[in-house]
Amino acid sequence: MRKKLAAKDSAKAVELFSGTQEQYQQLQNRLQAPLDKSISYPLKEYLPGMDSLGTAMNYLEKIPGLPADKLKKVAAVSNQLKELQGKLQKASEIKDFIRQRQQQLQEQLSQYTNLAKNLKGINKEVFYYSERLKEYKALIKDRKKLEEKAIAAIREIPAFKSFFQKNSYLSQLFRLPGSTLPTAGGVGGGLQTRAQVQQQLQQVLGTSLSSVGGVGGGTEQLLQQQVQAAQGQLNKLKDKLNKLGGGSSDDAMPDFKPNGQKTKSFLKRIEHQLSIQTSGTTNYLPATMDIALMVGYKLSDKISFGVGGGYKLGLGRGWNHISLSHQGISLRSYLDAKLPSFGGAGGGLWLSGGFEYQYLKEFENFRQIKNLDLWQRSALFGITKKYKIGKKKEGRIQLLFDVLAGQQVPRGQALKFRVGWGL
Repeated sequence: MRKKLAAKDSAKAVELFSGTQEQYQQLQNRLQAPLDKSISYPLKEYLPGMDSLGTAMNYLEKIPGLPADKLKKVAAVSNQLKELQGKLQKASEIKDFIRQRQQQLQEQLSQYTNLAKNLKGINKEVFYYSERLKEYKALIKDRKKLEEKAIAAIREIPAFKSFFQKNSYLSQLFRLPGSTLPTAGGVGGGLQTRAQVQQQLQQVLGTSLSSVGGVGGGTEQLLQQQVQAAQGQLNKLKDKLNKLGGGSSDDAMPDFKPNGQKTKSFLKRIEHQLSIQTSGTTNYLPATMDIALMVGYKLSDKISFGVGGGYKLGLGRGWNHISLSHQGISLRSYLDAKLPSFGGAGGGLWLSGGFEYQYLKEFENFRQIKNLDLWQRSALFGITKKYKIGKKKEGRIQLLFDVLAGQQVPRGQALKFRVGWGL
């Protein structure tokens, strides 16, 4: 970017990029600096679960007569919590630094069209980094991940309740009942009461309140009007944030369509499917049911691919001749691409394709499959409809066309109708 900018405006390039290496080096030095163990809460952000767990460990360390081996384990957990808080704080500092740098570059370079691609790439990196950090914090906030049962048990101890009121990070932010510590920032009196707020409003606004209905009533009415107006503005801002995919004022606002899978771990992008297809009786085969298991990978919110295998179960040649048998196996692959919706229509429709090999020969046990002498190839292309089953499960209906059906011996079924479920 510096080279491209220098070709158009060398003075601007020097002004904008000089000293950047020193800034990056200073940031790296801060990140590599050892954790200050004297700081009781290194993370400058309140996470309730982490505060509860840290305070619980601090309480256990101060229990008199605790066996040495137990005390050692508690101290180890406490140190690990502080290390985690320190790393999260450093990650937050990285996010703040790159967001500031992003905004600076955006303001100074948005007028240069040849740098638009570079700016968009930086914006993507900033957004996805922020999303990853937000996911890590969400995991920490998950009470199950933080052994909430253990925390809940220790919370019932009266001595711990008193200890929590005096030593937790929350008690430093706001004065809790029974706490003798001043609040964070040196505010000894805690939060302002409603009466104090009304008194300050009356002092600021003076006699203009009396026209609204008296001093007390005027303050109350004016305060209610202002709160309602502010609430309306907040709701509008919240709607805008939701449309942009943001969740809080600290989120980076993307200027592109985010890929929701990019910040997820590899295992969370894996999908499992169960597919079932039935076929009627032919001259060569009885009625069959194809049962297939597929494992796929979500490349993005709109594209996924995967492989799997299937088993062909023979059902017999009619209701009077039901007979279960092994009729073959299959190897499968698939690729799904989401179709765009137009005017609200087309939601949940995917363009699907895949290639399959099918072993069509009756066998009594799987050892016989080693002698593979009859395989059919299928090239499938069609439409998949995906729909929700409850909150987490997903169902699918597929209509596929086999373009190689005419070349198969015996001739295969061209149209294939399948139903499936996500596991």
